[in-house]
Amino acid sequence: MEPNRCVDFRLLLISDRNLLPPGLSLLNSVEQALNGGLPAIQLREKDLPARDLFRLAEQLRDMTRRYGARLLINDRLDVALAVEADGVQLGGKSLPTAAARRILGPNRLIGCSCHSLADAQQAAVGGADFITFSPVYFTPSKAPFGPPQGLAPLQAVCAASPLPVFALGGIHLERVPAVLACGADGVALISAILAAPDPQQATRALLAAL
Repeated sequence: MEPNRCVDFRLLLISDRNLLPPGLSLLNSVEQALNGGLPAIQLREKDLPARDLFRLAEQLRDMTRRYGARLLINDRLDVALAVEADGVQLGGKSLPTAAARRILGPNRLIGCSCHSLADAQQAAVGGADFITFSPVYFTPSKAPFGPPQGLAPLQAVCAASPLPVFALGGIHLERVPAVLACGADGVALISAILAAPDPQQATRALLAAL
């Protein structure tokens, strides 16, 4: 039987409740984005204890099911399995991709955070379904990985990667055409939606650009 998984989205919202405008909750902002057509969200709240992360994941699972959207969990395979999420996003300190695939089985999505073509090739060998390549532009959340890589390395990875590539790092509406021109299959972002005064309209504009 063929694996029942497909990267059927081009826009991936990564959560960060610390970037929300005053007075907005993460769930409220995500629901606004879902109303705007958001197809996929990655729950990435690294500072939350497991119990709190699980409860938030449960709420997002219910919400994404209502809207027919994908839910990925950053790093925590246990939480992803517990809430029946669509998959996980793995980073450099996560379980190896091949080990994660053995645990998750053939039907859940695995995304891998990559910073080079070698990373992308290793992710493919391990059984990943897509990669995020970062940081393309400067963004505080990716500052620990060093200076932004720019468009030329993104283009090189897109040309050679056996997996779909999502551009990540400083991506906002005006930069979408440039990363698509490099061959990116989609974009992953945080503040362009969560820090926007109107997440629903921001999502619609990004989807139109994609």
